[in-house]
Amino acid sequence: MKALLLRDIRLAVRAGGGFGLGLAFFLIVVVLVPFGVGPDSGLLARIAPGILWLGALLSCLLSLDRIFALDWEDGSLDLLATAPLPMEALVSIKSLAHWLTTGVPLVLASPLFALLLSLPSQGYAPLLMSLALGTPALSVIGTFGAALTVGLKRGGLLLSLLVLPLYVPTLIFGAEVARRGAMGLDFTVPLAMLAGITFGAIALLPFASAAVLRVNLR
Repeated sequence: MKALLLRDIRLAVRAGGGFGLGLAFFLIVVVLVPFGVGPDSGLLARIAPGILWLGALLSCLLSLDRIFALDWEDGSLDLLATAPLPMEALVSIKSLAHWLTTGVPLVLASPLFALLLSLPSQGYAPLLMSLALGTPALSVIGTFGAALTVGLKRGGLLLSLLVLPLYVPTLIFGAEVARRGAMGLDFTVPLAMLAGITFGAIALLPFASAAVLRVNLR
């Protein structure tokens, strides 16, 4: 499992689907928003939680089609399917590698991007907490979508259409945690809901993704 994780991280970085692409897209979203809504710092502060979460979500979406695509193209996925490692463990490692190369850099860079959007200082900790707790759910759900579309030509658009509706609850509660934190309000309820979504996805979706992969590999 450790060797597979390190291999996936190296492939993600070399193929251009790692942290560099996600961070660049996240930065573009944050920089373009003031041009669209104006330089009013008060307005930017109000919409900053939603914009930051939306940027993180779209950045995670960019590299989802690479989770299984490279292994499918070179035949490695067939070999991994016949290895002693259970398919559920394989899917979990793929999700973890995607989160380490995409989600973690976004979480670490979010305070700098929040500064560009004039997010109040009290909102930084809730933003970090929500992204750290919510981005694993994005990777796990995205892995499920990638398993559904593996082997399809030009499946990237279909993958986005399948995954985006499943991302909506995570986006709602994640942005609500950051918004309430920025306003100095209690955010324990949306944080608990976000944690429930993440832990539920981690507990259930690897089995669903493994079942879908078995069907697609037959």
